Amino acid sequence: MAARRFALALAAGLLAAFSATPSTAEDYPAHAVRIVVPFGAGGPADVAARLIGNVLQERFGQPFVIENRTGAGGVIGTVEAAKSPADGYTLLMMSNTQTANESLLTPEQRKYDLMRDLAPIAPVNYSDLVIVVNPQVPAKTLPEFIALAKSQPGKLNYASSGQGTPYHMAGELFKAMAGIDVVHVPYRNSGEARSGVIGGQVQMMIDAVPAMAPNIGENQVRALATTGKQRSTVLPNVPTAIEAGVGGYEATIWLGLMAPAGTPKPVIDKLNAAVNAIVKRPDIEKLWSQQGAMPMSMTAEEFDKFLRGDIVKWADVVKKFNKS
Repeated sequence: MAARRFALALAAGLLAAFSATPSTAEDYPAHAVRIVVPFGAGGPADVAARLIGNVLQERFGQPFVIENRTGAGGVIGTVEAAKSPADGYTLLMMSNTQTANESLLTPEQRKYDLMRDLAPIAPVNYSDLVIVVNPQVPAKTLPEFIALAKSQPGKLNYASSGQGTPYHMAGELFKAMAGIDVVHVPYRNSGEARSGVIGGQVQMMIDAVPAMAPNIGENQVRALATTGKQRSTVLPNVPTAIEAGVGGYEATIWLGLMAPAGTPKPVIDKLNAAVNAIVKRPDIEKLWSQQGAMPMSMTAEEFDKFLRGDIVKWADVVKKFNKS
């Protein structure tokens, strides 16, 4: 009799476990969700995370709390997200920092494997970058800056928000393609790096257009070139690096959401559908366009393929600047 009761209880438990899966996905989220941003407040990832989080909160009726976990070029926040429970209640707002770090940093340095430890959800947007200098630098154009750097190899420096960030990678790629020797000075976050170039502690920086545009407008820095294929709608009077003579040079920053590996696929798909709906909203498209950002929309599977391709792309870039 006891054995029969045990068998019935076991069967009931298994049935409850299997029936709970779709219910959990359907009811998700049942409580607050945190979005880990491995970069500083006020940067593109932080701004995008707060906008996406606010709209997700309106859509699902649960708080989406932004948590900035900065340091080590995005490693600290990425590890925090990767080690969190795979239940959909911790998300990561990541960028091409994470795909670049796959080849730039050793496994011991980064402490995670992106495509093993995290699951793609959806991309969010991308922005062109802008090459700026402190106003005291005696170079009014990109060719003049390149000439100045060539006349003083190793004497000038440039800021980034940390090792492996898109700004660092864009800087190293620019050095390799322009044939110059400019010293990399990594800061803890993009806000501090921006302050460094504005204050004159460093001469140059490559930053996201939406973040740097206000400083350009206030003449705190001088814009030399943008890094897209076409001129920025926000900085239409600034030539592209290609126009300024660095043929083939192109660099962007893109953002996307991931979750700890093992997060249930129905939860991933639900978040993917929600994010894709958000980035396609006309008001958000207009807002981002005014800031120099463009929306990105993919399925989770397409984003997975995109990430793997970006890892290969940055591995090639690392090889290129390591040879320069």
